[in-house]
Amino acid sequence: MAKLRSWTLRWPSIVRVCILNFVLNFMIVTLADDTGSNSIVSEGDCKSTNYQIFLPSPYQNISSTICKPVWNSYELRYTKTGDTTTIILSAPYTVGWVGIGFSRDGMMAGSSAMVGWINKHGHTKVKQFYLRGRRQSEVIVDKGELPLNNVPAAVATNGAEIYIAFQLQTTIPFGKQPILLAFSTKRPLNHHLPKHVDKIAVIFDFSSGSAGPVSNGLIQMRKNHGIVGIVGWGLILPVGAIIARYFRHKDPLWFYLHSAIQFVGFAFGLATVLLGLQLYRNVHVHIPAHRGIGIFVLVLSILQILAFFLRPDKDSKFRNIWNLYHSWLGRMALFFAALNIVLGMRAAGAGNDWKIGYGFLISIILVAVIVLEVLAYLKRSQKRSLPHTFQMDSVGEATFPTNLAKGMNAFTLFHTTPFVY
Repeated sequence: MAKLRSWTLRWPSIVRVCILNFVLNFMIVTLADDTGSNSIVSEGDCKSTNYQIFLPSPYQNISSTICKPVWNSYELRYTKTGDTTTIILSAPYTVGWVGIGFSRDGMMAGSSAMVGWINKHGHTKVKQFYLRGRRQSEVIVDKGELPLNNVPAAVATNGAEIYIAFQLQTTIPFGKQPILLAFSTKRPLNHHLPKHVDKIAVIFDFSSGSAGPVSNGLIQMRKNHGIVGIVGWGLILPVGAIIARYFRHKDPLWFYLHSAIQFVGFAFGLATVLLGLQLYRNVHVHIPAHRGIGIFVLVLSILQILAFFLRPDKDSKFRNIWNLYHSWLGRMALFFAALNIVLGMRAAGAGNDWKIGYGFLISIILVAVIVLEVLAYLKRSQKRSLPHTFQMDSVGEATFPTNLAKGMNAFTLFHTTPFVY
């Protein structure tokens, strides 16, 4: 029994050492510089074409572009001047439409595309489309997230080829970017795109001009990032917080459960961040809101870990301040983590199965919290309604020592018997 009590006293110190070691290892990994490259280089020279003859201004004046073949006879030219990146796509063309899309993960849903075609009257058309989903009704014209500048996009034909030219205005340097290439042999009708005949997704490195296919590993990494984040921040950590708030009467069991569950949830959160960093290194996708909130939640979680090490004793005058700090910082971290999960699913163009699954999980947690909060309120109200009186147990003669009882009997007899003279 003494050994068990000694282990119980040492257990929090062991957990603190393990968590500190885990945090230090994570910081070393994230600060390390990953200089490896996973791109598959495709060498080749573009066809010699003087596109400055048939493209309008300002594309006529652009020189020293980098040109790389990307798919079949598709060629991608680009150049960067200050914050402006000029992109020119050339492709075989007879009739229909040709498009180039910019994706976050190599998937169609959630991407934005520039599409060019020649209508039946021989007029050139170029539009930006937002590919909200895979159905034709979810392809929205004149919408998208491409940072186009004020220079109009241009479309021109030269022989059996079509050229789509446009400019992007952004201070963020382009790196490895998943792009989508597609075409159809049917013209758009009232700006409704017919289904593509063929398509491909490639990763184009705008810093070196190399291109390679989008691997299934990249798509799986994105899914793992979402799954681990939902399990860690959406399930494990809220359960640990529920235990700390509503099961304190099971002392000290609640403390051990809360510490262990939050430690596991913190590990899942770190794994989510590591997968996100790996995704960013492979594909430099700029999602400022999702990334910024993720870093903020990571800082809050690390502060919670540090609070575990700096926890004052129960009789300390700073314990109430620490309790407020720990509880409200935890609530803030859980709120922003839930918000970031929603933003991540939106940025990745997640399907309805992801949205329904996470919505169901959030609903269960909210219902559980509401029920437990109501029960806790009723219990507190019941305690306040009890009368503040003392209840004394009846005491018989057997309760007192024998000699004391004899003395009291003699005393009682002396005072109750009348004097006899």
